[in-house]
Amino acid sequence: MTVLVLAEHDGNRLKPATLHTVSAAAKLGEVHVLVAGSGCGAIAGETAKIAGVARVLAADDAAYAHPLAEDLARLLLGIAKSYTHVLAPATTFGKNVMPRVAALLDVAQISDISAVTSADTFERPIYAGNAIATVKSADPIKVITVRATAFPAAASGGGAAIETIPAAGSADLSHYVGAELATSARPELTAARIIVSGGRGLQSGENFKLLERLADKLGAAVGASRAAVDAGFVPNDYQVGQTGKIVAPDLYIAVGISGAIQHLAGMKDSKVIVAINKDEEAPIFQVADYGLVGDLFEIVPALDRALDKHGTA
Repeated sequence: MTVLVLAEHDGNRLKPATLHTVSAAAKLGEVHVLVAGSGCGAIAGETAKIAGVARVLAADDAAYAHPLAEDLARLLLGIAKSYTHVLAPATTFGKNVMPRVAALLDVAQISDISAVTSADTFERPIYAGNAIATVKSADPIKVITVRATAFPAAASGGGAAIETIPAAGSADLSHYVGAELATSARPELTAARIIVSGGRGLQSGENFKLLERLADKLGAAVGASRAAVDAGFVPNDYQVGQTGKIVAPDLYIAVGISGAIQHLAGMKDSKVIVAINKDEEAPIFQVADYGLVGDLFEIVPALDRALDKHGTA
């Protein structure tokens, strides 16, 4: 079997979710990776160095300067029938492209897989991660999105061949107008080793500065619960949870977060979870490795001072 992975990148570098998707694909057969972009030769070269990748397909054309789902789906449709499986990360990018590919191929998409049982059988979380569904597909081509946190990142050290393929051109269904991107010196949420997240217990957006100072000393990303986002404390791109970003850092510090099931679904695979909450009955303590019951407005500044005194090592 030969498996195709759609690479996600920002025009300069591969997104880490692609490496995790390659690991999932390697459980199914020989892995080819499609890199579509404008001036994407360097990204294709980076992809070729991923261990386990046998071939890189490079579609370099101005039509792919911006990752419009309609144009990428058109490109994938032209090559998908040479593969048994087509995979992409279950990120906003993958969730935008792959349903269109599945519809054009007239197959059912398998979403957000967390394990590969066999070539036609997969596991995926349901009910906010409280149950795992085993799904089996009889479709000739399996179109799949992969939960990146469920698979390790593929290592480097590969030497795949790079093959240039023709562009499929624009589908003329959408046009890029512009983008307003939030920029930060902190790590991206889905790639961060440490995340400091705040909830409604912080009471205001101004109080998130407490977490930002702590995050900067730890080299961490800042996240938030949906309650904090809905209250307008922080932007949507901070949201961790079932309807936000799925993360699995080495350390997750949850501050003033009660632990609603939707939030736990997005972070409970973190290696170490620290919870700070004044309510000792908060559900977050059920998944926490370490819990501090108390006033976050006393605990967080104390932690901040301790880091100043002893350092982060």
